[in-house]
Amino acid sequence: MKNFLFFPLLLIHLISYAGAPKGLKVNYHTNPLGVDNPTPWFSWEVGDLQRGAVQSAYRLLVSSSIEKLDKQEGDIWDSKKVNGNQTIQIIYKGKSLKPMTRYFWKVQTWNGNDVASEYSPTAWFETGIFSKSDWKATWISDGKLPPSRDEAFYDKIPAPLFRKSFNVDKEVKNARLYVSGLGYYEAYLNGEKVGDHYLDPGWTQYGKEVYYAVYDVTHQVKKGQNAIGAMVGNGWYNPLPMKLFGRWNLREILTIGQPKILAQLEIEYSDGSKETIATDQSWKTSEGPVVKNNVYLGEWYDARLETDGWDKVGFNDNKWKNASNTPAPAGALRWQYIPPIRHTKSVYPIKINTSKPDTYVIDMGQNFAGVIRFKVSAPLGTEIRFRYAELIYDDGTLDFRTSAATQIKEGGINGGPGAPATAWQEDRYITKGEGVEVFEPKFTFHGFRYVEVTGLKTPPSLSDIEGIRLNADLPSNASFQCSNQLFNRVQEVTEWTMLSNVFSIQSDCPAREKFGYGGDIVTAGETYLYNYDM
Repeated sequence: MKNFLFFPLLLIHLISYAGAPKGLKVNYHTNPLGVDNPTPWFSWEVGDLQRGAVQSAYRLLVSSSIEKLDKQEGDIWDSKKVNGNQTIQIIYKGKSLKPMTRYFWKVQTWNGNDVASEYSPTAWFETGIFSKSDWKATWISDGKLPPSRDEAFYDKIPAPLFRKSFNVDKEVKNARLYVSGLGYYEAYLNGEKVGDHYLDPGWTQYGKEVYYAVYDVTHQVKKGQNAIGAMVGNGWYNPLPMKLFGRWNLREILTIGQPKILAQLEIEYSDGSKETIATDQSWKTSEGPVVKNNVYLGEWYDARLETDGWDKVGFNDNKWKNASNTPAPAGALRWQYIPPIRHTKSVYPIKINTSKPDTYVIDMGQNFAGVIRFKVSAPLGTEIRFRYAELIYDDGTLDFRTSAATQIKEGGINGGPGAPATAWQEDRYITKGEGVEVFEPKFTFHGFRYVEVTGLKTPPSLSDIEGIRLNADLPSNASFQCSNQLFNRVQEVTEWTMLSNVFSIQSDCPAREKFGYGGDIVTAGETYLYNYDM
């Protein structure tokens, strides 16, 4: 009887290993779109839940279609059975991968008793652009030159708009947009923003590399007439000549240039044919409603200058001028593999104080990094001013001591010709006087808890403002909770602080300096790794 029971139990034990591998990733991403490495690397998590489990071997299949993969056909790469316990950085060794192509893959593992698991669920990855010859697009700008005097950089210089109309006369199977813009950009297709990224591309040393993003825009491309567009901000590529700490002018330190855009829309039709829509001199350009934008001093938006339908089909762009070809930045174009900046949480205000007549200080209840989304109904031409700070004085007014850009303050450090006496984090919005208007800055970010609002004829309400927390969208790697509420609160505050300081790079602070100092990274890097999948 004992032997009779033993064999089924042994069989159950062996079958229990049949859990498939999980957490499949290529270049550390799940189903990535745009991998520009011709020999990517693979990783997975072993599905064996037994205590002391080990992987003794694996077999990895890469196929050109799901149908072939379902038949266990690795027509692109079949690693065969490979002995070893390696589960990360498995380097691709199959046939040469084609650019801008989707591949499907799965993996099978063996345990310490040489018992095979089931195959993992199917995963996929899509290659990006491998070489310069694959880029049909050219960098374009509005052709304007930078000001000749430092003071003139602080004048209103509208962020350029770009657009292109094109016709689609076949059924679309797939469409991908490969796009970069310096310093920041937002792309649009048929009136809709492309993707959910903010402040793209991520900040790099533009003399070494420039990131491009890849978006699946199949659902946005329509049969018939289409329109593609972009708005381009300054970011870190076109900084002000403001002397940080009274000493350093970023225009003399960083790789700089005028705002520019690079976009390549690849359309695959159901009949197998392909078409490319790429930036060139046939694109049209004009000035947009963002009349000032800077990562430190903020953004000024004049809604009276909005051009309705500029990014949609049917817009008459005859009065717009043709874009100009412009030299590419020195850095190599690379797929943006880092997590993009996204709207990761909304923060809602808890109270509004009137510190002095017609001045309203909104307490968001939480220090964070990002922007605001403000709703207003006001007469045409009403100028609303928003200033930001982490603290307030006892009388309820803003305390800007920790948030003025690099300590440039009236009576103290001077930012140079044209710079404000106090380098406030400040946005402005001028109304067009049409119903409820919504202001949300596009090309800046702030570190703050308090928002001072002036220029309104009637007091704002709590429901008029929403805080848009922004940060690199890092996957959570761990959680912490214990019986001591103080410790729990310390963990919570620490996470808010870390996320406020990761805008494509790890920074020292999101208000005053916004720099990626080496010391801060060394000190806090391990803490980031414990908490987030980086």
